[in-house]
Amino acid sequence: MQRTATPQASVKTAARAAGSGAAAPHASLSVLDGVAILIGIVVGIGIFRTPQIVAANVGSEFAFIAVWIAGGLVTLVGAFIYAELGSAHPHTGGEYHYLDRAIGRPLALLFAWARLTVIQTGAIAAVAFVFGDYAQEIVPLGPAGPAIYAAAAILVFTGVNLVGSRQSRSLQIFFSLLTIGCVVMIAVLGLALGGGTAEPAPATGASSAGAVGLAMVLILLTYGGWNEAAYLSAEMKDVRRNMPRVLALSVFAIMALYLLANLAFLHVLGLEGLRGSDVVAAETLRQLFGPGASLTVAFIVCLAALSTLNATIFIGARLYYSIGRDLPLLGRIGTWEERSDMPSNAILAQSAIALLLVGLGAGTRVGFQAIVEYTAPVFWFFLLMVGISFFVLREREGGHRNAFRAPLYPLTPAIFCLTCAYLLYSSLVYTGLGALVGVGVLLAGLPFVLLGRRSTPAKVTAKLATREG
Repeated sequence: MQRTATPQASVKTAARAAGSGAAAPHASLSVLDGVAILIGIVVGIGIFRTPQIVAANVGSEFAFIAVWIAGGLVTLVGAFIYAELGSAHPHTGGEYHYLDRAIGRPLALLFAWARLTVIQTGAIAAVAFVFGDYAQEIVPLGPAGPAIYAAAAILVFTGVNLVGSRQSRSLQIFFSLLTIGCVVMIAVLGLALGGGTAEPAPATGASSAGAVGLAMVLILLTYGGWNEAAYLSAEMKDVRRNMPRVLALSVFAIMALYLLANLAFLHVLGLEGLRGSDVVAAETLRQLFGPGASLTVAFIVCLAALSTLNATIFIGARLYYSIGRDLPLLGRIGTWEERSDMPSNAILAQSAIALLLVGLGAGTRVGFQAIVEYTAPVFWFFLLMVGISFFVLREREGGHRNAFRAPLYPLTPAIFCLTCAYLLYSSLVYTGLGALVGVGVLLAGLPFVLLGRRSTPAKVTAKLATREG
């Protein structure tokens, strides 16, 4: 009697035939690697810039701390969702894969457009410019100094990632530990040496819904980056056990760092001092040690920016690779270099676009808040779609055996989706023109969706094999 092959066996056999022995991602990332990468992405420039804007949108010191705690709890809920998705459906495409599998290819391609051309490369260019601005304070290079530093940083860390995955991961652990140490140092010095003499902020009554909404948008973008764990799932050792560990450890560590830092800023400067300072970390150290502390802060921000830059380049290229595997027109970026264990062509393509943005932005850079307004609606829309995808996949497939399962289903994903919907609304209603520009750029990707709706049979088969594995 003829034996019928199981669907899983058949797609894996077809994938091997289609792949012809080509190199592919393999499980090499430890829990420490994952935590270092996520902390490196999240604990970047935001904590040195966002507190001032948040303070301007709340009515009291208690409300200031409360919204940071609320942001951390919402982030933890999101981490539960991504822990289940990443452990049950490991894939280098991350959110692109979840959207494609649950809702459909057009939405997944629209997400890919937004991330490849705006979100990821824009984040790389923005962080590189922050590094350039602060490096210029340490060693000035003339009027073009920030752009020169920004481009140089992208080139250097592109080179590091091209050399190999192991080298990039080791450097990321080093930078993340330095960044954590610097934030803790500022927090401890502020809490221990600050006189607590700042005048209490005058009572302003209850904050408006719009002000609190904007504060939460900014806080959750400052916490943003934890969702990048989705792109590590295909390379995580024992992903079904370690993905939840990576997300939980990262989120709790980030919450602790942010609360310590903000308590220190509040202790030294007070709420009114926070509202009036564009450089809260520099102002905090200046209050404690005098004007000479500004170079120390510039050095700390440079470290944080470089940590974020390396981690963002490392993770961002994974989606380029996945898109290259799906779309014949972009097939060259869908190759994995066996020697370096990295998607080298994807890294080069990503960095080329980021360098182009640096060149375009050299003379016309917008402020931090404008960048937040530009990216926020697109970011929260797709995070909401991922939350809906979670419901679809759980109901359709019932979860995977041995995979992590988000607690309190369906309450947990419902909270996540409602939060994303509220922040999408807030980022459209309570922000400026930048939000509309971001939406316009997203809609400009519709031709990309139409061009990319068909894949070659071999790549479809390989994708199915990855899903089953």
